[in-house]
Parts: sequence; C-alpha cells; structure tokens
Amino acid sequence: MKKIYLYSDGSSLGNPGPGGYGTILKCKDKCKILSGGAKNTTNNQMELLGVIEGLKALKEPCDVEIISDSKYVVQGINEWLKNWQKNGFRTADKKPIKNIELWQEYITASQNHRINASWVKGHNGHDENEECDKIAKSQAKKFQME
Repeated sequence: MKKIYLYSDGSSLGNPGPGGYGTILKCKDKCKILSGGAKNTTNNQMELLGVIEGLKALKEPCDVEIISDSKYVVQGINEWLKNWQKNGFRTADKKPIKNIELWQEYITASQNHRINASWVKGHNGHDENEECDKIAKSQAKKFQME
C-alpha cells in the first residue's frame, strides 16, 4: 500500500460566506495540488471538502496520513465518526450532526484506504499547511468576486 500524506486547509470569508480549500497530496517525490470552493459555505465545510477531494483523487487503496489544522476534521475522523454512524448521524443529545452529507461523502471516499488524521497548529510555520492556507484563501477570494 502506498503511503500518502494529505495536507488540507479550508477557508471561509464570513463563515458562512465565500470559501475555498487547498489540498496537497504527497507520495515519495510526487506532489499534486487540488483546490476549489463555493460561493456560500462554512470554514468546516471547506476543511472537510478538501480532505474528501484529496481522497477522491487517489486511484488505488492507500495508507493515508491526513494532516490538518482543523480539530473538527481530525476529531471527526479519529473520534466521533464511528459513534455518529452507530447513532444514525446524531450527536449524543440526539440532534442531527452538522454537514451530514459531507461526512457521508467522506465515508465513501475513505472506505478503500487506511486513514489516520493528525492535527497541526495552524499559522505556525508548517510548510504544507501554510501553502494549503494560501490556496484556500485565494479560492475563497475568487468566489467573493463573483
């Protein structure tokens, strides 16, 4: 199984507002950059969409290390998702989880891969995280101009 490092960041100007994501996939000496966004979205939606789009870009099952500055994404993947699935995508207090469609899309995109998610402090000099942040913000600004 190939080892892939998936770095991703999301941005929203207004939250909700125009938003974007930046994702970098690294495998040995190869690197692929993905980006996108939406006119009316939230920061958490863009954080999660960046991870989803990165996983969708993989053409075979991989060992994927997701590196994100989003505690929402990292904790969602590592801690909350199994219980959400068991509880019909409801929180402990029986309310529907936020961004259910994106989490379901994540499940589909991740099912063939071995996943681990790691949190990094944002805006702290981590090269790939800083690059993803720049990409995400530039995408959000494109949607702001529309």
